[in-house]
Amino acid sequence: MAFKALFIAHAPDAEFEKHNTVIDTGKYKLFTYVVRNQKEALEVARSLHEKEQIDSILLCPGFTHADVAELFAALDGKVAVCVSRGDGPSSKITGPVLMREFFGK
Repeated sequence: MAFKALFIAHAPDAEFEKHNTVIDTGKYKLFTYVVRNQKEALEVARSLHEKEQIDSILLCPGFTHADVAELFAALDGKVAVCVSRGDGPSSKITGPVLMREFFGK
């Protein structure tokens, strides 16, 4: 049986029903979804947990500590929830691009 992980990222123009994929090596199955907001993240996480019995959720840096806690609680603490965080220099590189592309600034 494969280790099953779900990666969730945010984008303001995402359509999670359309913007998703699966990579399956046989021993590792990675689901990726791009969502607009926390409500959609919760919907995707609950659905994948029910259908696929995922073991872990990996989140993009845009998720807050409260979002992480809400996802963990929504799955009754049965799924690991991890967050990708960059260091200071990396955030200085990605920050301006995200502000331009996501917020038009």
